[in-house]
Amino acid sequence: MNSSNFRPPLYEMNPLGRFSDRAADYVKYRPTYPAAAIDAILEGLGEPSRLAAADVGAGTGISSRLLAQRGVRVLAIEPNAEMRQAAEINPLVEWREGTSEATNLSESSIDLVTCFQSFHWFNPVLTLPEFRRILQPSGRLAVVWNLRDRADELTLCYTQIVKAASNNHPAERRERAIEPLLTSSDFTNIQSRDFVNKQDLDLQGLIGRAQSSSYIPNSGPPLQKIISDLTELYEAHCGDRGFVSLVYKTRVYLAARSDS
Repeated sequence: MNSSNFRPPLYEMNPLGRFSDRAADYVKYRPTYPAAAIDAILEGLGEPSRLAAADVGAGTGISSRLLAQRGVRVLAIEPNAEMRQAAEINPLVEWREGTSEATNLSESSIDLVTCFQSFHWFNPVLTLPEFRRILQPSGRLAVVWNLRDRADELTLCYTQIVKAASNNHPAERRERAIEPLLTSSDFTNIQSRDFVNKQDLDLQGLIGRAQSSSYIPNSGPPLQKIISDLTELYEAHCGDRGFVSLVYKTRVYLAARSDS
């Protein structure tokens, strides 16, 4: 292997601190998740108001609030203080400092563990046993990503701009991160479902969406280059609407805790 092409796994690339300067953009410009995806995650678990969920790598609480809106009591686990402080307060969301490897939650205390847009930053060797430990025997793990739909022309162009600006950062291939779960002895009955999701953005939003990614340059000529490229993309596609739409496939992986 050419050592110049070697990149460490994402969990070795400062996952705990790398979003510290992106919290404001994260709050404003990250997409939400479709209601049908939340339905799938909660299906069959019983009355939501009786459920306790651990939303691990909760960021600024986009997913935590969606669960809370259904009545779920959510423990939002987030190691980054800036992200926690940027979160909107919700009475059913309790913020905790912790990591996927050490949630600091009690054994068999959780009905549902969720990882929205975060699982690729975790060390799966240490994370999956921790998730199994905190889940009740009937508990469920849900791993969720908003994956950009490259069948959509504008979304493909946006993806190409981001990949070039990030020097093909490995987080752009985050869907590969699910492989350790698929072969894990800690979880069973793994299934996946896709849901259509769309995010309407004006020019400021399109630029802000890119800047919310921790691997995008945030100063100097590289930032000016991505702003120029995104402005050109926006102007080519916005028409009379004043906005463009990024199209996603919201992919939900569901897994049951193994009895073994």
